[in-house]
Amino acid sequence: MRMRHRPSRRFVPPRPLPGEPRIEEEVARMMRVDHAGELAAVHIYRGQRVVMGERHRLSPVIREMETQEQEHLARFDRLLQERRVRPSLLAPLWEAAGYALGAVTALMGPHAAMAATAAVEEVIDDHYARQRDRLRQWPETAELAETVERFRRDEASHREEALAQGAERTPGYPLLAGIIKAGCRFAIRIAERI
Repeated sequence: MRMRHRPSRRFVPPRPLPGEPRIEEEVARMMRVDHAGELAAVHIYRGQRVVMGERHRLSPVIREMETQEQEHLARFDRLLQERRVRPSLLAPLWEAAGYALGAVTALMGPHAAMAATAAVEEVIDDHYARQRDRLRQWPETAELAETVERFRRDEASHREEALAQGAERTPGYPLLAGIIKAGCRFAIRIAERI
């Protein structure tokens, strides 16, 4: 009697093609850029709060967003240590750029501050969604995929809150949002590598 061959149920990720990063390298890049992004986000909200002051009507909203970003940053701090991934070498730049974006847009007014939040969070929502989908391809990164998805939902809620607070009422909103989104996409590409 001839035995039928049964395929193994153990998942074996596809081998990378020549020039493609290994899973460990790809995950390290993801964590590096996510850590840099959360670092910048914390500083965006700090810059907004400093300019707008604690008595502004948006201050509790901004403080809550900043608190969530600090939680995300703390989680990525731990992940970098656990996986022995170096953070972006440009961390001081991400802090300064985030703070400047927050402060400058807050100086332009509360709607502009919310426009910055909406633009940044739209890019991050998309970025995290792509990462989540990629991470779900590998069983060994399922927990990280769920962390990214949880953070993506937080970022999407920040965007919705910013829109509800009048982000689109900013004069020149499409132009301002477009510039901020382009800057975020550029920063993502740089932070993955440096």
